[in-house]
Amino acid sequence: MLQALASAEPGQAEQLARQIRHIWDASGSASADYLLRRIRRAFETEDMGAALEHATALVDHAPGFAQGWAERARVYYMLDLYGPALGDLEQVLALNPQHFDAIMGLAVMLDEMGKPADAYEAYLQVKAIHPHQAGLTEALQRLEPQARGQEL
Repeated sequence: MLQALASAEPGQAEQLARQIRHIWDASGSASADYLLRRIRRAFETEDMGAALEHATALVDHAPGFAQGWAERARVYYMLDLYGPALGDLEQVLALNPQHFDAIMGLAVMLDEMGKPADAYEAYLQVKAIHPHQAGLTEALQRLEPQARGQEL
């Protein structure tokens, strides 16, 4: 499916991306699935404290489940805790190097941290996997002059 995603048309790409995310959400453990649902419910109610507790429990319970790390990285990001978020994204990518949402999160954080060249390279990695990821084209166009330099 990842190969199909790289060459899909925009409408088909979003459908494929949803299917891939659904597969990534499947932990194989009822308790891990329960914790994942609790994290997402906490997000819906904007209870970041509960989201962090559930995400930490999920990572502790299932350290080999990349999506648990991705969810906790998202919580840390929402709490403006970039260091822990980056550490968790590193774990996601160690477990699933093709996790385009994690790479996109990394790119966004690098961008926000004022590292345009690094952010640009991360966005290019996303483009290789999911060229129709929301916000990707705009980010690449905005950062290209800073990352590649301007022609004279």
